[in-house]
Amino acid sequence: MGIPRGTYDILPNEVGTWHYLEKIAREVCQRYAYAEIRTPIFEETSLYERGVGETTDIVEKEMYTFLDRKNRSLTLRPEGTAGVVRSFVENKVYADMQPTKWYYFGPMFRYERPQAGRFRQFHQFGVEAFGSDDPALDAEIISLGLDFYQTLGISGVKVGINNVGNPEIRAKYFENLIAYFKPYEAELDPDAKSRLYRNPMRILDSKVKRTQEIAQEAPSILDSLDKESMEYLERVKFYLQELQVPFDVNDRLVRGLDYYTQTAFEFVMEELGAQAGVVGGGGRYNGLVKELGGPEVSGIGFGIGLERVLLALKEQKVTIPTSDPLDCYLVTMGEEAKVASVRILGELRRAGLKAERDYLDRKMKAQLKTANRNEARFVAILGEEELVNQQVQVKHMETGEQTSIAMDQLVSYLLEGK
Repeated sequence: MGIPRGTYDILPNEVGTWHYLEKIAREVCQRYAYAEIRTPIFEETSLYERGVGETTDIVEKEMYTFLDRKNRSLTLRPEGTAGVVRSFVENKVYADMQPTKWYYFGPMFRYERPQAGRFRQFHQFGVEAFGSDDPALDAEIISLGLDFYQTLGISGVKVGINNVGNPEIRAKYFENLIAYFKPYEAELDPDAKSRLYRNPMRILDSKVKRTQEIAQEAPSILDSLDKESMEYLERVKFYLQELQVPFDVNDRLVRGLDYYTQTAFEFVMEELGAQAGVVGGGGRYNGLVKELGGPEVSGIGFGIGLERVLLALKEQKVTIPTSDPLDCYLVTMGEEAKVASVRILGELRRAGLKAERDYLDRKMKAQLKTANRNEARFVAILGEEELVNQQVQVKHMETGEQTSIAMDQLVSYLLEGK
């Protein structure tokens, strides 16, 4: 019996890194006035078919879908936005004062080939903002994502932006793409062929080499944009410059989801190579709230894969402060001292101190080694003589200084030393 392919255990010595990532994400989101939301890990399958798009790789190939005991089709969430939008609609948050600004963390699930930084159960940090068409909000969201990477100490993250228009513009653009790709139809890979007449923009997102080569000379969506969309793109660029966010316009950037309108963007780290170059991305989805049963409310957001972030931290050798040493390790000698240490340990912990003791009846030397291994700041030594005198020997591990103090003063002594 083994762990399912594409999943992995996060062991206790690695969890501190995850806590740190989440801590930084929360701090950045709080600075930008975003509040946390938590949604279910599984939703009705139709939510993703309608929300993500039936011609996407996610819906066509990658979803973990199952029937429950009443034959209802449910799916483990493959991405975060659709569930957050469903919650926004179902809880009628659109009736509150806008904009609504949320962030989330959590596991997502996609059946795809595992590789560096890509797993079948992976973790995402995402943000969503509803209720404003202001291009300054697009720039704010992009800035927030870049701020997250920079606060972690990751350098070299580049921002790519594009404008994918509205449904009417895309319908016109689809015609241009079909006309371009049709002479090459026999050379396209099977997925590209199946999408040619349904959603040819997906072909621009192909990972197949020959299809990529053909797509290089395909028409640019920027040539199909109307005046309003071009002006919107220019305003986003202006606000990014105001926020001192460097960016490049990439007219081939379409993202892997069908709900985007107007702004689409990606965070890219070239040094990670083809395996994990894109470390996050998002865009506007002004029609999604209505598509999922709500009123005409605009939205924008991004998702960042945390496994990719860990890969970047490792690649750049960024040191993460995850050490959480013990305040005190109780070393006991003799049965009576061992019994007395249970009460003392409880007092230390109730006072908010991180404390531990030996449970394996080891010799004093072995107990001191354990205290060292746990990076204990202090060791409190308790033996028969100390019990008689109601004293405890306290050793400061960094300086080596040792002092004898009254047992009932141990808590206050350690708190003063914090």
